[in-house]
Amino acid sequence: MRDVIVVGGGPVGILLACLLADQGLDVLVLESRTEPSMQARAIGIHPPSMRVLRTVGVAGEVLAKAVRIEVGSVRCGGRTLGRLSFARVADRFPFVVALPQYETEAVLRKRLRQLRPDALRSGVRVGTLQDRGDHVNVLAETTDPARKGSVDLLGIARYVVVADGARGHLREAVGIGTRPLGGGDTYLMADYPDTGEHGSEAVLFFEAGGVVESFPLPNGRRRWVAMTPTLMTDAPITALSDLIRTRTGVTLPASDAVPSAFTVQQRLATSMVRGRLVLVGDAAHEISPIGGQGMNLGWLDALALAPALKHALALPIEARATLGDYDRVRRRSARRAASQAGFNMAMGRPAHGLRLRARNALVRILATPPLNGLLARAFTMRWL
Repeated sequence: MRDVIVVGGGPVGILLACLLADQGLDVLVLESRTEPSMQARAIGIHPPSMRVLRTVGVAGEVLAKAVRIEVGSVRCGGRTLGRLSFARVADRFPFVVALPQYETEAVLRKRLRQLRPDALRSGVRVGTLQDRGDHVNVLAETTDPARKGSVDLLGIARYVVVADGARGHLREAVGIGTRPLGGGDTYLMADYPDTGEHGSEAVLFFEAGGVVESFPLPNGRRRWVAMTPTLMTDAPITALSDLIRTRTGVTLPASDAVPSAFTVQQRLATSMVRGRLVLVGDAAHEISPIGGQGMNLGWLDALALAPALKHALALPIEARATLGDYDRVRRRSARRAASQAGFNMAMGRPAHGLRLRARNALVRILATPPLNGLLARAFTMRWL
């Protein structure tokens, strides 16, 4: 009988497992992948998340591998509309950290092995969760080709945390629905060699044809993201380069990257707790990647959930109220994150004539004191 089984070995599931193991709980992580994904995906780590990483003892290693973004600027038509400094958003981590997700995951997995060497089990696909009232049975289908199709009672736990992501099936399997929070915008992104023109700044190009975003990465790379009129699935890297040059005048160097096209979807689970089953991260809330809130929001879920689970295990009579507080507070934070993401996307949509001039004027106002301080706090998730 485990204390907690976490289904999903992505950055949120692994971080939660580190927090639980650090508190002395018996935790097991089940992951269907046999090898970590090497897609960069999320890259931004905000100050509140850096404090979480410090809690589990990996902040220094993450910082050693990452780029620190201390300033962001907004441009349009070759002019700088405003600059935003993150110097005062936090005392210890006054910057946004940029590191590809697979590198962050590697650091967290290494830490989990140090805390509990046998906590991660890869190559198992959880199919069914059976809440028996005082424990949960976890049934899984192995992804091992030699035993493919076989179903086993893989584990029994006091609580099971579903961290299998936005595309996971377990949330629906246990009967938790979702409601939409907006979205529909489409984007194309890829990583290029960094020319060094923008240093370590993040740059937003609020152009008439739609936003283009640019963020520094370690090892001389830079990520470019552009809003597109339609979903440009299978677009070559030259299509993204041409779009960026047409909108911003920036000519990017050649890149061997394969662009990734995506449509923004924002959803929130109707509940993050059902009996002894708990949702965390993207399994509970899907937030637009524009603004870099998704992974960070999941980590803050984990930070709140770890002590809640420990309390629920120690004092079963208070478990319902304790996990109810987690559900209420974290869904409220997800709604705020979705609202901010909606604002970010609206500001980046195509604009012409009077609307473009009005948007540029608003950006200039927001970039001046004292509003720039409030904006910096919002964009670094200080309110979550």
